[in-house]
Amino acid sequence: MRNIALLLRYDGAGYHGWQTQQNAVTIQETLECAVRRLTGEAIPKGLAGCSRTDAGVHANAYVANFFSNCTIPAERFPAAIRPLLPPDLSVLAAADMPMDFHARFSCTGKEYVYRIYGGSAPDPFRYRRAMYHPYRLGAEKMNAAAACLCGTHDFRAFMAAGATVKDTCRTVYDCHVSSEGGEVTVTISANGFLYNMVRIVAGTLIAVSDGKIRPEQLPEMIRSGDRTRLGMTLPPFGLYLNRIWYPAGEAQDIFQRNQSNG
Repeated sequence: MRNIALLLRYDGAGYHGWQTQQNAVTIQETLECAVRRLTGEAIPKGLAGCSRTDAGVHANAYVANFFSNCTIPAERFPAAIRPLLPPDLSVLAAADMPMDFHARFSCTGKEYVYRIYGGSAPDPFRYRRAMYHPYRLGAEKMNAAAACLCGTHDFRAFMAAGATVKDTCRTVYDCHVSSEGGEVTVTISANGFLYNMVRIVAGTLIAVSDGKIRPEQLPEMIRSGDRTRLGMTLPPFGLYLNRIWYPAGEAQDIFQRNQSNG
């Protein structure tokens, strides 16, 4: 028995998120079907994914793992499964992992990006790839606010209503805003994220740029835990899972190299 991990990239526009659902096309279901066809095996425990990305969310890097008795060498797995996958879902790399490896629970950190663009009118070719904002975005003001998010805080104010998680403390390693070619990108990495946290962070930084929130107000807003004082929850289609970290090892080196080259 082997524990095989796959590094994926996908355009989430045509999917209802990662997790298998009834009467909806998902990444997990699509990938599991391809794995079954390739290996000729059922997947008793199913594919484990590193994150439950929502409908419309994309991934520049995503890790899943499954148990199998198949004899296909890991280095040949991406090419072997490619003809069985749709063009909006790709396996970039594969690796044999220790039997106790789990794509989600072994993960030590993740990085997301949220893409926003401006201009006189929405660009149809960016539809479902980035969010359109009609007003000029000030990266300097946004970065001043983003710096307030770094460190360990109770981020319950950045959690969607109805979420049931009990521990809302997270450690943000980095949060910054970059601007290039008329597009602004919010990048945030942390040891974990609350439901809709990145989309609320990005919406709050837009509110800062628009003058609705001052950067110096953000620390007190974080401490308040009051969701209503922050910016809107942005749509899912500008959000990308960008990088995933695991403890050091040969397989992680393979994933890091492929993520870096992506």
